Order: sequence, then structure tokens, then C-alpha cells
Amino acid sequence: MPSITFYEKPGCINNTKQKALLQAAGYELEVRNLLTEEWSVKQLRPYFGDAAVVDWFNRTAPMVKSGEVMPEGMDEATALALMVEYPILIRRPLMRVGDRYQFGWNAEAIEAWLGLTPVESAGDQGGRSLREQDLENCPRQASASSSASQCH
Repeated sequence: MPSITFYEKPGCINNTKQKALLQAAGYELEVRNLLTEEWSVKQLRPYFGDAAVVDWFNRTAPMVKSGEVMPEGMDEATALALMVEYPILIRRPLMRVGDRYQFGWNAEAIEAWLGLTPVESAGDQGGRSLREQDLENCPRQASASSSASQCH
């Protein structure tokens, strides 16, 4: 099985669950810190393929939540420049296998790409299948606690 380069935000609950799923399926991961990687536009652009620019953004990033950065209507060059400067804006995880790139956690796309099956995952997910689990939106966002502000 090929190795997956997996860019995460260290400490992210969902990135931890995503890695566990991939490892349980037999994949070896080369885990990297999305926030400290020295990105360039040329390195970052392939991850987004032909997806709409608005979909590239981490909606829980403080700059997006505050309205300082508004992904709607943003052009590609501006979005990439902002993401290179502020990697917290990048929708995670970023994954690469060879010359194939992926951003975000879309269960159907990942199942098709990597051959993961929609079965119970690693960890305590209450018996929910891969597609039934929300592994992209931060579970801390559901609570009104002070920890919610830490999830970005």
C-alpha cells in the first residue's frame, strides 16, 4: 500500500480520527504539520483540483468566522496568497499519494480514491459507518463552551 502524506493541524480531534481510519485500513502515514509547513502557491494549488475556491477554506478559521476573510467571490490568486500566509485558512486535511492530491475529508471521494470501505472505523464512533461520521466539522463547534474557540 502506498504511503499517504497527511497534513494536519496537531491536536485536531477529527484529524486524529482520520489518521486512525487510514492506519486501520493499512496505510502508512507521513504526518506533517499544516500550520508550520512553508507553503508556496505552486505547492498548495494541486490539492484543490477543480473545486470551487470557496470550498478550499476552513470555515472554522478565526479570520473566516470573524468576517475578516470572506471566501465567497474570492479569486484563486487571492485565496492562495492568503493561505500561504495563513495556513489555518486551509480546509484540512491535505493528503497526497504520488501525484494524487486531496483536500478536506469527503468520505465518498476518499473511499473511491483509497479503497476505504464504509465500515465501522477505528476508535469509538458508536458503530457509525465512514459516511455517517462527520469527520470534517469540529465536534467542539457544537458546544458553546470556551473550548469551541480553540477549534480552528
